[in-house]
Amino acid sequence: MNDVEHVLSVQCKLGEGPLWSPNEQTLYWVDIQQMRLHRYVPGTGEHSFHQADRPVTAVGLRAEGDGFVTACGHGLVYWNPFQSALDLVTNPISELPHMRFNDGKVDPRGRFWIGTMSDAQPEMAEGKLYRLDPDRTLHEMENNITISNGLAWSPDYTLMYYTDSLRRRIYVYDFDVDTGSISNRRVFAELPEAEGQPDGMTIDRDGHIWSAVWDGWKIIRFNPAGERVAEVKLPVARVTSCAFGGPNLDTLYITTAWAGLSDDERAAQPLAGDVFSLQTAIGGMDEPRYAG
Repeated sequence: MNDVEHVLSVQCKLGEGPLWSPNEQTLYWVDIQQMRLHRYVPGTGEHSFHQADRPVTAVGLRAEGDGFVTACGHGLVYWNPFQSALDLVTNPISELPHMRFNDGKVDPRGRFWIGTMSDAQPEMAEGKLYRLDPDRTLHEMENNITISNGLAWSPDYTLMYYTDSLRRRIYVYDFDVDTGSISNRRVFAELPEAEGQPDGMTIDRDGHIWSAVWDGWKIIRFNPAGERVAEVKLPVARVTSCAFGGPNLDTLYITTAWAGLSDDERAAQPLAGDVFSLQTAIGGMDEPRYAG
């Protein structure tokens, strides 16, 4: 496997949610704690960010119109940051100030899945997983979650993968692509405590999961049976998520964070919070667009 390359010095406090836009050939990601949506065009090296007024935790591309379906401090919204347009869809945690949204992703039929967590005490397992349908209806799909994190769907759309970080588990469900229902949850992979916590993830064309490991200094690649088949080492501890991009979707872009590091740890990890990439031989799939 090729070596990881350092792409961009951005020093994100909590970089998360990388998302590749094939139409723009552009990478988007968020910095949750610094309330920013970043934009990077590899072909030109252009980098910019939009400064939001509240935390933005996840974005998905929309099929209709410009902008994103977004989880942020306002709730679940349709957001075009380049036109300062914001359309509130719903907010299931508006009366729960200790809760916030976390990772989210669009499924193969254009529904937006988004998780919540307790910001102060995630170990209390008050988190939930929601599915936002294109008609704006919201459905609670899971509960009793610590830190709701990475999502992915198998290439044949029959399985959904979902990460509960503090339990250090990636679950797999049977997935009905037509109805959006999930069933038969079982443990796909579980990390030992000393290895760190699984965070965001993506899936490649062969159905292998690439899971970023918070406090693990790496990304782990699991085969469809849940067996680890490769590891990608990084020069920073807090590896947060990854997504395939590039013209052939064979570049794995990796986000990281420095949130929670001591001064000494930050000095020892000067690249913490930056974006990295890995050239792969497999490649990923286009991220679906939200159909609303």
